[in-house]
Amino acid sequence: MQTITKHLVLLALLLSMQLIHAQDTIPTTHNQKNIELLEKTKVDIQEEEKQRLKIEVEAINMRLDNKDITMQEAEKLKMDAAKKAALNIENRIAIVDNKIALLERNQEIYDDVSEDKLTFRIGGSEGGENSFFYLGKEENDKPRIRKYDRRTASDFVLAFGFNNAIVEGESLNDSPYKFGGSRFFEMGWAWKTRVFDHGNFIRLKYGVSLQINGLKPTDNQYFVQQGNQTVLENFPYELRKAKLSVSNLVFPVHLEFGPSKRIEKDNYMRYSTDNKFKIGLGGYGGFNIGTRQKLKYEIDGERTKEKQKRGFNTTNLVYGLSGYIAFDDTALYVKYDLSPIFNDQAIKQNNISIGVRFDMD
Repeated sequence: MQTITKHLVLLALLLSMQLIHAQDTIPTTHNQKNIELLEKTKVDIQEEEKQRLKIEVEAINMRLDNKDITMQEAEKLKMDAAKKAALNIENRIAIVDNKIALLERNQEIYDDVSEDKLTFRIGGSEGGENSFFYLGKEENDKPRIRKYDRRTASDFVLAFGFNNAIVEGESLNDSPYKFGGSRFFEMGWAWKTRVFDHGNFIRLKYGVSLQINGLKPTDNQYFVQQGNQTVLENFPYELRKAKLSVSNLVFPVHLEFGPSKRIEKDNYMRYSTDNKFKIGLGGYGGFNIGTRQKLKYEIDGERTKEKQKRGFNTTNLVYGLSGYIAFDDTALYVKYDLSPIFNDQAIKQNNISIGVRFDMD
């Protein structure tokens, strides 16, 4: 028993000595690693500040080329930027030197600096030059060169509202389609480019959109394809719903007019149309990508749904005129198809839509 006890005591002493030795060596090793990382950080600081200085000088040169400032003002701005960069390097390196001194003077583990730290960031900067979502090492988050004058911006486009058809020889009041039930939907992406070098009163807006035009016949009617003609006929049962949906992929182009606000910063300039009135006039062209009719009715008390996917003689190539009057991102939107809804019809019909449109950047 005494022999076992002696062995246990000896084992405990050996473990204690190893633990003490580990406590003596781990902090030193860890701190040395951080010191090496901080020494590398000093080099990175100088490179970052030089890059920032380069960005500021390029922005100043752009302002000089645009005659926004004089040569004397440009030289003064460059001197101020250089002084700021030098002071930034001096101050930031002083902070790093203090951290190194702290690590060299103490045995405790300091985790202020770690090459494995991650940065999580959501949101872009003014002008949209930086990504909306970022996850990664902060040391890899290098400063980016922001273009001083960015003439093109982009928007997500969403529109919806009422849809109908103008029938040849008849007024809109005599339309065979329901006014409230017939609707349209549009979704797409648009780019907006300033037309002139100086000033933003006229912009060219262009993009790609998916348009879905819906028509609901009145008086219990539905669409029937008879050879090269598409006609409305009475449905043999009581219809709960009859709707023809025509889907088009189109490429709209508009000239947009309206005032804007000029925003000037040290290293970039932008024009903003936030909270401004604007008018867009233009048109679109594209092609039909699908047509279907949806029917809902009852037979002997049993509800039935029917979807008919076929051509219905709808026009393959579509084109038309469109325009909008907007304040900020919200607009009253109108579009009219110059191309007929159906090919080779005895009576020509053209789609017309009116609703609201949102251009969200």
